[in-house]
Amino acid sequence: MTATDSPLKKPWMNVADLIARDVRSGSFAPGTWLKQIDLEHRYGSGRSDIRRALDYLAQKRLVQHVPNRGYHVVLPDSDQTAHILELRVILETAAVDSIVANATPAAVARIQALARSFDEMILHGTVLEQYEANLAFHRELLGLCSNPELSSLVTDLRSRTSSALAGQWSTRARVEQSSREHHAMVEALDARDAQRLRDLIALHIRQPKHSAPGM
Repeated sequence: MTATDSPLKKPWMNVADLIARDVRSGSFAPGTWLKQIDLEHRYGSGRSDIRRALDYLAQKRLVQHVPNRGYHVVLPDSDQTAHILELRVILETAAVDSIVANATPAAVARIQALARSFDEMILHGTVLEQYEANLAFHRELLGLCSNPELSSLVTDLRSRTSSALAGQWSTRARVEQSSREHHAMVEALDARDAQRLRDLIALHIRQPKHSAPGM
C-alpha cells in the first residue's frame, strides 16, 4: 500500500491515513517519536506531505508536536479515554434502531462475512490485519445507520482513542472474546433484537477500557 492509493485525496491526506493506521495497529507504540526522514522512506513520500500529515494528526490528537523536537505518538489519557468511550456508547447505542431498520438479509450476510474474516485474521493474520478486519466489521455495522453525521462523529471519536490499540488484544483470550462479541451482534441484528444489540455494543466498547481503548 502506498501514499497514492486513493487518487481522490491529496497526497498528504493519504500519508495521514497510513500513519494513523500504523499508530492504531500498534506499529507505532504510544510515545514513539516519529522521525520525518524515516516516514519519508516508509511511505515513499516527500517531506512537505509528511509534515502536513503530521500537523493534521496533531489536530486530531493522535500525535503531539513538541517544538524543536518533533512529533510523537500521543500517550493515552485514561480519564479522557473513559469520557470518550462513554460518548461512543451513547452515540452507537442511539444508532441501533436505525441499524436494525436497515438490516436486510444481504446486509446481515455482509456483516457476518466480516465477522468471519476477523476470525481468520486471529488465526493467520498480523495485528495490523486484525485491526483492519475489526474496523471493517464495525464500519459496515454502523454504516447501516441512516444518519451519516452520527457515523462521522463516531469515526472521529474512535480516532481519538486508538493510539493504544495494540493493548486491546494483549492476550489471546481478549481477541477471542472480541470475536464472540462480533458474532453475538450479528445474531442480535439478524433477530432484530434492538435491545440485545444495544447491550452488546455497550459491553464491547466498555470492556477493553481496563487495558486500552476499544474499537
